[in-house]
Amino acid sequence: MRNLDITTLRSFVAVADNGGVTRAAGFLNLTQSAVSMQLKRLEELLGLDLLDRSGRGIALTASGEQLLSYARRMVALNDEVIGRLTDQAFEGEVMLGVPHDVVHPFVPRVLQRFNASFPRVNVNLVTSNTRELKAAFAKGTYDLILTTEGPAGEGAETLQETPLRWVGALNGSVWRKKPLRIGFCRNCIFRTAATAALDDAGIKWEMGVDSDSDRTVEATVSADLAVGVLLEGTQPAHQEVIDHGGALPDLPGQHINLYGADRVREGYVGELANMIRQVFRNPASHPLKAVG
Repeated sequence: MRNLDITTLRSFVAVADNGGVTRAAGFLNLTQSAVSMQLKRLEELLGLDLLDRSGRGIALTASGEQLLSYARRMVALNDEVIGRLTDQAFEGEVMLGVPHDVVHPFVPRVLQRFNASFPRVNVNLVTSNTRELKAAFAKGTYDLILTTEGPAGEGAETLQETPLRWVGALNGSVWRKKPLRIGFCRNCIFRTAATAALDDAGIKWEMGVDSDSDRTVEATVSADLAVGVLLEGTQPAHQEVIDHGGALPDLPGQHINLYGADRVREGYVGELANMIRQVFRNPASHPLKAVG
């Protein structure tokens, strides 16, 4: 297997463009002997004469003319790759808002794929609750937001419909106690649905944790001090769906909705929206690859 060297090809292109070794050496900031040596190595590698040295100047042979078009493309592609992967200056930014409960496992897959395609576009990810995300989106804070709510509102599209599940600590038992201790953030959109279902079923309940912090609620539920409600498949590793055998009421399904894809300001925002659609609608086909 013979491999062409980009540095050598760059010298060859410079000689062709500048009409000789002397000018090419000045253009490349190399000595004439260095450029001549590179050209000789290139000819030896290919087993071809690339330069016609019979006249006073240097001209390309037929083989040299054929190589020149390839050499230009290879040098240009090399420079594009180096520039794209090493230049850390961002060329754009996307503001993306996502509810806490659907960040994992979906969003890391999206960010990984988007960065591979647009390494110089920064995705500013903000996690919050659906109510706050929609309010900020209405003010123009975000380019795209995801929500977990009922049917899609104006300008939104539904990506996925997912049931709500009662969750608790691994091998927990607090769900068996009466009154039922529940834990929610104050702005959690699932809170109203859960308490209404309990009331309709005649199950007495009390608030075991009432906080503005998702982490506080998560810790309390994980300590088996309260039960919570999450979208199916989004519970953390230290929690599980409660196998209550009908002791707790069924909960309504929720929609994961996407807002902003109908008014993108840049092409890369539209591409991010497409990737979000794909990973939520067909999550099994977009696993998170190990990096590093």
